[in-house]
Amino acid sequence: MSGQVAAQYYIRGDVTDAKRQPLQNVKIYMPATNTLYSSGVSGGFGIPSANIYDSLIFSLDGYVSQSIYFKTNEYQHVVLEKINATTHSGRQKLVSLTMGNEGNIFPIAYYNDESYSSLAENDFIKTTNEHNTQFSMRIDKASYSNVRRFINQNTRVPPDAVRIDEMLNYFNFNYKEPGEKNVFRIESQLSDCPWNKDHRLLFLNLSGRKLNLDHVPRSNLVFLIDVSGSMDLPNRLPLLKEAFQLLIKNLRSEDTVSIVTYGGSVGIWMQPTGGAEKEKISKAIEELTASGDTPGEAAIRTAYKLAESTFIQGGNNRIILATDGDFNIGQRNEKELEELIAKEKQTGVSLTCLGVGMGNYKDSKIEALSKKGNGNFAYIDDVKEAEKVLVTEFTQTLYSIASNVYVNVKFNPEFIKEYRLIGYDNKKSVIGEKSTELEGGEIGSGSGNTIIFEIVPSHIDSLADERINIADMTLHYHLPNDTLEQIVKHTCVQNYNTFKNINKDLQFAASVAMLGLKLRESKYFPEDVDWDTIKNIALQSLTPGNFLETEFTGLVDKCKEIYLDGKKKKHKKRQ
Repeated sequence: MSGQVAAQYYIRGDVTDAKRQPLQNVKIYMPATNTLYSSGVSGGFGIPSANIYDSLIFSLDGYVSQSIYFKTNEYQHVVLEKINATTHSGRQKLVSLTMGNEGNIFPIAYYNDESYSSLAENDFIKTTNEHNTQFSMRIDKASYSNVRRFINQNTRVPPDAVRIDEMLNYFNFNYKEPGEKNVFRIESQLSDCPWNKDHRLLFLNLSGRKLNLDHVPRSNLVFLIDVSGSMDLPNRLPLLKEAFQLLIKNLRSEDTVSIVTYGGSVGIWMQPTGGAEKEKISKAIEELTASGDTPGEAAIRTAYKLAESTFIQGGNNRIILATDGDFNIGQRNEKELEELIAKEKQTGVSLTCLGVGMGNYKDSKIEALSKKGNGNFAYIDDVKEAEKVLVTEFTQTLYSIASNVYVNVKFNPEFIKEYRLIGYDNKKSVIGEKSTELEGGEIGSGSGNTIIFEIVPSHIDSLADERINIADMTLHYHLPNDTLEQIVKHTCVQNYNTFKNINKDLQFAASVAMLGLKLRESKYFPEDVDWDTIKNIALQSLTPGNFLETEFTGLVDKCKEIYLDGKKKKHKKRQ
């Protein structure tokens, strides 16, 4: 029976270069079966599949790898572009790649049919060569709750699922209200590096102004809800329904809500409705059921069109997309989705993405949408997380205080020999490409961002003088509905303090970064730094009564069991 199922469909196609010349021996990887194929002399291929929709990844030395998702009974003509000096011109970000089977390079990493953007970890940069770096600022927090989901299931975390900047964002560390006339407050602190005694850590803290909910602009919200068949599980559509029920409690009478659904077909489930009609909105959400395919492209276009039709000038115009990311109709790969959203965001409508689910969860697609959509991204693994994102942090999630936000840091090469940005792996500047542009992110009301640099001093003794400026930081941003760039400058002075004497929030932030580095299996993180060391730093610095911080220490304990048990099993197999 299994053989008949495997041969139910047969994928046929060919691979050529841009000049239509056939490409031979192209490696063709099928994530669904973890199988590797190759193209023939004429560039042709034929591959059996058990599914009506499937995905393949094509890679060949000297060419840009390509991932496609398609209907298996349709002929596939795949074109690979050559890698050359101009292939990535104009792009600010490093291309994130992961090594796959037999040394092939794939831009997307697959884990049990879940997909993640592959990460290129930031390296140490010598300040004598280039001492200027830029990175986007966002309030995305999805990685932490997704990592927590794996750990709570007693499962190892896929390294590419670990985005350390999002793990730090999750806690709003060291938040301090900016001055009355300021949008942001910036602080910096130099201290010891807990995992390398010869290095130092530079903490940068960015606190955004809190908006008063009574005075925030009117909202034009479009709930774009995935009700396809893949959402018919307790931790998907039912969880999202609970989440949206929580959200609508904060709506005001002057706010407007619409609902677009997609599953089998795309439709406007609820026409624009005033926030005062909570019973009507609640009933519409409760009646949602899951079935059918996932026409994500058509749904996104419909949601933007609807948001434009009820657009509020100077208001908070936002689509809230809730999905497991498993689009299978229309434009589906990350590049196509990014291009679609990049065009649509010109309308002035922002995009908040809520990810759910497991097994077929497509983090890479949802992340691509949120970043290109001038919005933010959260992963909801349970009702408590839904309450955190949509109730406790309601204004932070849905109301922007600044857009196109990015940071520039220039280190003083006289005192800093090397530096490494921890996290922000998909947003690192391409060193030397002076003509490139950086795409900034959105910062929400009352958000606190902690940035950590690991630095190598020229000499430890050289950092003894408090008058020394070790780095200059420049924050760039736009106010909502404003095209004028705002700039805030901050000088990072040599204010070294021992690790045990710095702010407790910063100590705890270091423990979160350490967990991320260990889970990512970072080549810059010593293997002999054990789980207990991470836990002890967290325990010594946690805020009494803080549930999230206490939960974190429990996650470290679970990691110890999961990863040490894995080593024991491998050892037994060798014996």
